[in-house]
Amino acid sequence: MDREKPEAVACPLTVLSEDERLLQSTVRKFAREEIQPHVRAMDEAGAFRHDILRLLFAMGLMGIEIPEEYGGQGGTFFQAILAVEELSAVDPAAGVIADVQNTICANALLRWGDERQKALYLPRLATDTVASYALSESGAGSDAFALATRAEDQGDRFLLNGRKLWIANAAEAGLFLVFANANPAAGYKGITAFLVERGFAGFAVGKKEDKLGLRASSTCELLFDNCPVPRENVMGEVGRGYKIAMEALNEGRIAIGAQMTGLGRAALEHATAYAKERKQFGKAIGEFQGVQFELAKMATGIEAARLLVYNAARRREAGMPFVVEAAMAKYFAAELAERAASTAIEIYGGVGVTKDCPVEKLYRDAKIGRIYEGTSNMQLPTIGKKLLSQ
Repeated sequence: MDREKPEAVACPLTVLSEDERLLQSTVRKFAREEIQPHVRAMDEAGAFRHDILRLLFAMGLMGIEIPEEYGGQGGTFFQAILAVEELSAVDPAAGVIADVQNTICANALLRWGDERQKALYLPRLATDTVASYALSESGAGSDAFALATRAEDQGDRFLLNGRKLWIANAAEAGLFLVFANANPAAGYKGITAFLVERGFAGFAVGKKEDKLGLRASSTCELLFDNCPVPRENVMGEVGRGYKIAMEALNEGRIAIGAQMTGLGRAALEHATAYAKERKQFGKAIGEFQGVQFELAKMATGIEAARLLVYNAARRREAGMPFVVEAAMAKYFAAELAERAASTAIEIYGGVGVTKDCPVEKLYRDAKIGRIYEGTSNMQLPTIGKKLLSQ
């Protein structure tokens, strides 16, 4: 007697709506046609092409969640995550540019900005202005609230003094979300968020870092020398910047998970294609079980990373707790990306470590995933403390 076949049950995390599928396919096509031909040259130059940046704006990929009334796409957080993954599968540097713009800066402005700030800045972010998130300093990395940058209250304005380091998107940005302490005696409760325009007096973008990976994505220092910032450019309340900073990073970590998932996927695609072409001992190396095992482990890890990322993104979008899930997604995807890129190099063999090989760049790009927006070692306590509190 034939047993009745059960209906296939699709995982709700990976079921995409029609709009999500359309955006995914559109971004994938765009990235492969418009970005991929220039990836190596941008990496070698250490600069992102301005024409491609303009295309990102024209495609609506720099204002995905910004409401249509402000010139944005009126999309969702999950759609932004999909876009970051697809861009990163071609160039992780493009992925981080869109990540900082969408999931951190525009997202924070939507949530914490007042009506004047939204009306002034969101249309610019949607159409032609790159945004940057400025928290890190020489003494404030994992200890994010050990800020030395000060904001002196002068009534109708604040004077900012200090130096920020490792600030993504800084070379191209026209708007900076800057965190400074307006009341050092209060500790982290003095930290305040400011919207700083590039042209403000006393503000300058300094040295651009010469990095190992993500070279096309700019990372610079910021210098503040008695920089006057109008009180109306305080985002949120004075002394509440720590909450804005942490909540923005929690959401940004999901996007870093998406970036690293896309990177891992690229490593797998390149390695699989090469395994079909490269012949040794009279047959394609993909026919050897040892190579098949490595590809299988890469594919399994990538799927697991994607599920963790999508789960965190869906929870955030549904208004559910997601901080632990974001930490898991960021931690696992970053570890997976580095491992996948390394394995891909080994499958390529000697050619894998040459500049002509695409996985060499992916290996360099992967390293930062375990470091920025919260190191892997900072994600583990977030997860562990939650387990022990249950």
